[in-house]
Amino acid sequence: MAKFVAIEGLIGVGKTSLCHILESDRKARLVLEPCDDNPFLASFYADPDRFAFPAQMFYLASRFSQQMNLRQLDLFSDLIVSDYLWEKDRLFAEETLVGDEMNLYDRFSGLLQGSIEQPDFVIFLDSPTDVVRSRITRRSREGEEVIAAEYLDSLRERYYQLWSRYTAAPIYVIDTSEIHYVDSDEDKNYMLKLIDGWLAGNPISGAPKPYTPPSHQLSMFG
Repeated sequence: MAKFVAIEGLIGVGKTSLCHILESDRKARLVLEPCDDNPFLASFYADPDRFAFPAQMFYLASRFSQQMNLRQLDLFSDLIVSDYLWEKDRLFAEETLVGDEMNLYDRFSGLLQGSIEQPDFVIFLDSPTDVVRSRITRRSREGEEVIAAEYLDSLRERYYQLWSRYTAAPIYVIDTSEIHYVDSDEDKNYMLKLIDGWLAGNPISGAPKPYTPPSHQLSMFG
């Protein structure tokens, strides 16, 4: 059976770049977020109140279709890598939807949840907000230049709230502010060794341990 790894993180932190490295160096099959195909995304960044619901529903439908394809990929691959976790979809919905729109989203999402494949582990790439914004500027995608620091801070907080209650698979948090695996072969090889160790059940020396929330978060969700 193929191993399935989900790589998560804020916008522009390097998720998809790491997925492509695993495709190139470990022959992984990719399941990539359909962000470039969302016809509502640029409009959402410019006017979130108006375009949040259609943008979110487009993602929900697209991600579900991709998740259904995972079972077919499992027949032909030893490693499947995705640049998002299914639960991320609701995390973004919580950030952008309210009232009846949130209720309608939950109704559709709840119908789909039982068919979703769970990863063997999750890698969460994190960096300070100023680093993330500089990387967003560097990649120059349409509409992303208006993403505010406050939005990124709030989104990071929601991620950690999700990790505090997520029990389906181990979560490994990596600060990538000083790891430049796109430009440095040394850093790329380090990341590959990390992931190889986790896949083999034999983490390399110094590898991050599975994430455990701070005690005050445990009390909130326990």
